[in-house]
This record gives sequence, structure tokens and C-alpha cells, in this order.
Amino acid sequence: MQWGTGIEGKKMKTKDKSRKWMWGFLAAVVALQAYFVWEILAAFALFFVGFAAIAAVIGSLYMMHRVWATAVERLANSQHPVMVATRQGIDSVEDLARRPFRRPGSAPAR
Repeated sequence: MQWGTGIEGKKMKTKDKSRKWMWGFLAAVVALQAYFVWEILAAFALFFVGFAAIAAVIGSLYMMHRVWATAVERLANSQHPVMVATRQGIDSVEDLARRPFRRPGSAPAR
């Protein structure tokens, strides 16, 4: 028995149209699969960029808030003469706000 012969002794076809269509179909399937993979990777990249931008905005807002809180805390604890005067002014306004509008023992309002 020789290679390339069928059961009946006929020579097998190695070049026919059906094989050409089969390889073309397989190439198309592989190309479509590669296309879908690239599409999914592109969508993933877009989502990654979008979420990274949102995370960057939230992170920067958080950092700005922390810096602001630290600055206000340091400013409130400062012993600078302007800050001491400001605190004294705020304390005097609070004292005025706590005082009653009428003096004790005055006639009740009608």
C-alpha cells in the first residue's frame, strides 16, 4: 500500500475546492474571534480610563479636603497676634449672643 492512495486504490485528492473553503472558513472564524477579543480589550481599556479618571477626581477632592482641614486646624491653633485677636472677637460675640435680651426682674413681654 502506498501513501496517498485510498481504500480502492484511487489516488486521493489533495487540492480540491472543499478544502479551500474549509480553510477560508476557519481563517474567517479565527479572524472574527480575534476581532471580538480586540473589541473586548478596547472596551476594557475605555472602562479602565473612565474609572481611573473618576478615581483621580475623587482622590484629588479628598486630598484637597484633608489639606484644607489641616490648614484650618493649624490656623486655629496658631498663636499669631491676628489669630489671638480674632479668637477674642469671636468669644466676645458669643458672650453677647448668650446674654438675655431683657434684664432679670424687668416686666414680662406682652
